[in-house]
Amino acid sequence: MSFEIRIILVEPMYQGNVGSVARAMKNFGCTDLVLVNPCKLEGEARAMSSHARDVLEGARVTSTLDEAVKGANLLIGTTGVGSLKTGEHIRLPLYTPKELKEKLKTYSGTIAILFGREDSGFRNDELKKFDMLITVPTSEIYPIMNLSHTVAVVLYELSELEGGNNPLADGFDLQLLYRHLEELLEEIDYPPHKKDKTFLMLRRIFGRAGLTPREVQTLRGIIKKTERKMGYALKESESQETQVLRDMEKFI
Repeated sequence: MSFEIRIILVEPMYQGNVGSVARAMKNFGCTDLVLVNPCKLEGEARAMSSHARDVLEGARVTSTLDEAVKGANLLIGTTGVGSLKTGEHIRLPLYTPKELKEKLKTYSGTIAILFGREDSGFRNDELKKFDMLITVPTSEIYPIMNLSHTVAVVLYELSELEGGNNPLADGFDLQLLYRHLEELLEEIDYPPHKKDKTFLMLRRIFGRAGLTPREVQTLRGIIKKTERKMGYALKESESQETQVLRDMEKFI
């Protein structure tokens, strides 16, 4: 069992940074690079990639974040800004790369580590899609790091991560679970003004738990039985599987 790391850059603005990221990736034996709506990649990107031009030229380019993370077991977003209040869950909880390594050491699978735009990072709607969030501890005097430097620090911390014998749940099955949870909140008439925050909390709880395939199926089974007991059994034609398959077909 082992880990595979996928680096995803969301709308990178400067081709020199993209080239430098490719170089940092090759320094630590990482080759899976995905670019979401990147800037033009020309001579400067190739020059900055140096001897990692193969990583740069082998990068996949996608138009959406959802397409970029397809097939990953765990989505980990990076941020240089944490929430100021404990009630603001969109940027909480935050882990350091070293803490992330400790959490993942017994698992195996593909983890996607996402890096936001150089000037504005991630939008709130994007942050809500991540299972975990990490940040690189820096000085309060100047906390924001260069994109390629951040990638290098994260990969350095994870470079000796070999993984264990506990496979992470498939990303597709996790999406089914999350969709099921959203529907359950609707069915129990959960207060609308609390629903988004509660769902985000649930996603982060399960994200940092590192659910295995059997654990996901067990949770979905409990939800289904709860729905049946309450008289909310879903119609077969409108099942979560059908809807998620429809969503996935957009990227096939």
